[in-house]
Parts: sequence; C-alpha cells; structure tokens
Amino acid sequence: MNQLTAYNRFFVEIIDTINSARYQAFKSINKFHIGQNFEIGRIIVENQEIYKWGQSIVDTLSKDINKQIDGVKGYSPQNLWRMRQFYLEYKNEPELLEMAMKIPWGQNMLIIQQLKDNNERRYYLQATDRLGWSRAVLLNQIKANAYRHQLTNKKISNFGKALPVYLSEQANEALKSEYNLDFLGITRPVLEKELENRLIENIRDLLLELGYGFSFIGNQYRLKLNQKEYFIDLLFYHRILKCLIAIELKTVEFEPEFAGKMNFYLELLDQQEKQDDDNPSIGIILCPVKDNLEVEYALRSSNKPIGVSEYKLTQRLPEKYKGKVPTTKELKQMLKKALHKADSGDYSNDTTFDSI
Repeated sequence: MNQLTAYNRFFVEIIDTINSARYQAFKSINKFHIGQNFEIGRIIVENQEIYKWGQSIVDTLSKDINKQIDGVKGYSPQNLWRMRQFYLEYKNEPELLEMAMKIPWGQNMLIIQQLKDNNERRYYLQATDRLGWSRAVLLNQIKANAYRHQLTNKKISNFGKALPVYLSEQANEALKSEYNLDFLGITRPVLEKELENRLIENIRDLLLELGYGFSFIGNQYRLKLNQKEYFIDLLFYHRILKCLIAIELKTVEFEPEFAGKMNFYLELLDQQEKQDDDNPSIGIILCPVKDNLEVEYALRSSNKPIGVSEYKLTQRLPEKYKGKVPTTKELKQMLKKALHKADSGDYSNDTTFDSI
C-alpha cells in the first residue's frame, strides 16, 4: 500500500468518525426537541381542560414566550397548535411516540397531517428514521402510496443470498416493489431510449422517487472488457448503502435473460469501478410488468445482488373510461353548479351529478 492510498483511507476513516459523531449528536438533540414539544402540547391541553380556556390562550402564550425567550423561533401560534395536536395524536400511542422521537419535527408534522391510520404512520416513521428521508422525499413517498404498494406488491430480489445480513436488510428497505414515474407525463408506448432520456431530463423527480441516499453518476455509463463496450442505462451511488447501484430500464415484461445481463454488468462494476471500501454493487431492473415466480427462478443462479421492480408511467384515466366519467373541468363545473343550488335552496329537477 503506497503513502497516498494509506492517507486516503486514513482521511476517510476520520471523516466517517466526525460524521458519525455529528449524526449521534443530532439524534440526541432531536429526541430532546420532540419530547419538549410533546410536553408543551400536554400542558396546553390539560390547562385548557382545567380552566376552560379557548383558542385565544395560544395566541397570548405565543406572544409571551417570544417576549421571554427573545430570538428563539418555533413558538408561533401555529406551531404551538401543532404541539397540541402532536400530544393528542400520540398520548395513547407510546410505540409511535418512541418512533416519532427519532425523526425531525417537520417530518413528524407531515405524517400527522397526511395520515390517520396508525399502521401507515408506523411504516413512514420507521422508513424516515432508517433511510433518513427528507421532508420532500417523505411527501413524495406518501403521495406515491409507498405503504400500500409494499403491502400488495411483493419485493423480489436475491439480496438475502447475495449480501451480508446487515446490508441485505438495508438494501431491501431501499428497494421499492413499484416505482411511480407519472411525473414523466408519458401516456403512450415508448422506446427504452426515450424513457431513459425523459428520466435524465427529470432527474430531480427521479431522485425523489428512488428515495434518500441516491446520488446520480451518469447514464449510458460505459464499461469495457477486452475490445467490447457495454453501457449501463443509469448508474448511481448510494450514500447509506455505500455501493454503486446500476439500473436497467425495460419497456417490456420481465424476461429471465435480463437477470443474466445485469449479473454480468455488476461483475464488471465490482472489478473496474468499485472502491476497496465500497460494498458490493447492486442491480435494479425496472419493468412495466413482471411474473414473480419467473423472477424468483431467474435470480436463483445469480451470485450478484439484484432486485426487480415494476414501474407505472401514468395515473391518467385509461382510454376505455374516457367519456364515461367526467373530466376534472367537468367535475369543477358540476361542483360549482351544486354549490350555487345549495345557496339558493333550489333542488328541483336536479341532475347535476347524474353523469357520475
């Protein structure tokens, strides 16, 4: 090992130590902050019940706090109401409260405001903690119904066989059973090259859909063996898994040979691009349709970690339903008409919603 290589490894170890200490400090402070907000919410609720105070007490409280603790943000009337709501939501849910203590306040508020089912809340609390989802990524996952998809669509991979246990669990968390590419606005069949180009043009939305930790390296990433060249559709580096992730895009139903090709690409990546302190490279094959049993058989002989997921391109109305249900514009017109009739009290011969 030469001096430069030794120093680089030494430097990385120091940086990892610093970042780890910072992260642990953040977790400790965050837990204290969330606990404080829960306690403030409890005090507000209990005193309102005892003294029959109304909503105005929160406005008064906010003003007085900011006079006493000058320059400290976070005690606006709106945020005090959120603390109150936070307490009411979790006062009888110690398990959820413990999970909530592990993620930032903004993500907690998003989960409370967007979700009412405790099972859904549990899923997003755990995923946000484990994968470090930002508020934007969390919102994207909720809007894409990640919880529902993980219930109905089985994740298919060989991570358990091809990776160590600790890394297999993390990789499985990072893999989705289905990816929503609705942001591309594609409503017709496309070639793989066009699909790839659209994803590159919308790389920010793609990174949000993939989830936290993905860093884009390039598309049509070139690998070479002897005199032949090979190209990976999309190549990423995952900062949490600490490995390269190759994504292959398919516009046809999954075929077993896709797994063999990906296995070959991962072998080249590990030999040519993987750094000494990186974990084994991972492959993800995205198809519009897959047969789970066929995928399982195709991955049995692979010695590289590969996952296969479906994607959907649009949530727009299927062609066969057009003309049979109202458009968004028509629904707005119907609603406006209904509200007008409600205001006037005239419901005679009302056919406003007959077409729905």
